[in-house]
Amino acid sequence: MKSIQLPIIFEDADLIAIDKPAGLAVIPGRAETTSAIEILRAQINHRALVVHRLDKETSGVLLFAKNIAAQRHLSHQFQNNTIEKEYLALVAARPSDNQGEIDAPLGPHPTSPKRMSILKHGGRPARTLWKIEQRFRHFTLLRIFPKTGKTHQIRVHLNHIGLPLAIDPLYNPLSGPILLSKLKRNYRAKQDVEERPLMSRLTLHAQRLRFLHPNGEQIDLESPLPKDFRVTISQLSRLG
Repeated sequence: MKSIQLPIIFEDADLIAIDKPAGLAVIPGRAETTSAIEILRAQINHRALVVHRLDKETSGVLLFAKNIAAQRHLSHQFQNNTIEKEYLALVAARPSDNQGEIDAPLGPHPTSPKRMSILKHGGRPARTLWKIEQRFRHFTLLRIFPKTGKTHQIRVHLNHIGLPLAIDPLYNPLSGPILLSKLKRNYRAKQDVEERPLMSRLTLHAQRLRFLHPNGEQIDLESPLPKDFRVTISQLSRLG
């Protein structure tokens, strides 16, 4: 297992929250050499328990329980959609409205096993609210409030209304890494040096979680934007 130390946002006797980096799966899988749950268990020498998940390429707040009672308490809140979640999403579009709501049922794609899709019949209810955080020349930064927690919900819902993530190989296959040379006029590349992308992964960050602790206390956890996301936003801001 790789020697990785996961940043801990919050920890007590009942739960622990980490700042998950992009590129790390939450649980072990066929194609994974390691996972957040394995690294965390080794790091804290305790059998942490999964209560929710983030996509492998999504960064941000990831919550675990440290005992069965806490796992049941937190899982119940996730299942009943009482946990408040906020994401930041960079999309490859400029919406005319400043905010909106997407209410469209989701289910497995009929021909693509890895994808989810909006289904007129047989889908599970899914609802997402969004508002504009910042506008750029070719992109927009959105603040997302998923009111349900279905697989790929934000990615599918945003794509459905013409606001696909700026980078999303699964739902926006024509997207690719964000390069400064594609954004900046009169960009001069260094000779014999390959350009490094500003960002090359899913442009989605789980920024905030608000929930009830097993002791009844309201907990509010936040994850700062990781460096690649922060640098990209900074460059887009400069370019107008």
